[in-house]
Amino acid sequence: MDAFLTLEYFPFDRVIGISGGSISASYFLSKQYGSCVEAMRILARDPDFVNFKHIVRDRGYMNIDHLRAVANELVPFDINAALSMMQNVDVNFVATNRQTGRPLYLTPSSDDWIDVVIASSTLPFVTKGVQKVRGLELMDGGWSDPIPVRWAIDQGSTDILILRTTHITQKLSQSWPDYLGSIYFRNNAELSECFANTHGIYNSTIDLLSNMPSHINLRQLWPEEGLKCGSYSYSIDGINSDYRYGLHVGLEYIREERNGLMRQRVGYESKPSGD
Repeated sequence: MDAFLTLEYFPFDRVIGISGGSISASYFLSKQYGSCVEAMRILARDPDFVNFKHIVRDRGYMNIDHLRAVANELVPFDINAALSMMQNVDVNFVATNRQTGRPLYLTPSSDDWIDVVIASSTLPFVTKGVQKVRGLELMDGGWSDPIPVRWAIDQGSTDILILRTTHITQKLSQSWPDYLGSIYFRNNAELSECFANTHGIYNSTIDLLSNMPSHINLRQLWPEEGLKCGSYSYSIDGINSDYRYGLHVGLEYIREERNGLMRQRVGYESKPSGD
């Protein structure tokens, strides 16, 4: 997204963010080049952001509320600039309703933008696991709709670009947080099923992406060799390496778009309508 900002590439009328993607999308919408990666570096250096001594506390071993201090003080988020963009761009951040296990596609406002971002990024068993927004108990949107392409199509989107953190062919098996959640929340059938079937939702979306309707123009950017950082592990070197790789993929994508090159290459796939 910093590559897009550098070359003033913004053909979008809708932006959807999920989990960490809601953080980067926020700084993208406010056109703050380099701010998202700087925020990630600050969190990675902070010994109190991830501290296994706090694993038994309500906040979890990853203190997701640190995002508020970063966005308000250390790398100030220009909310007015982002709100100005929303005059022409629909913005939605995906969170999961903790009562129903269903996804919510929230439009952030001037009153609760950071709260919505934290809700979209709140990992059960890792962070505090719940964020209250608009009277609802919410958690990470990746559990209920990790790649919300179906919802985007339902909203009328026909020209879609997806920024991925995993390879386009990779499918998932049930992870330990998914299994643990399905057991831990067994008294809430809907939420338990959400955890039990998260990998199934993801895999069915991968199947859809490989067989899109002919009227949908789909493009995807992804890491060919995988990223050095993930949801549960990271380092400054890993963040810097992944960031440089993302800049390269983004710049190459824009070059090919502007030169009319619609072909598959490492880290980039485009499927024009009717293909």
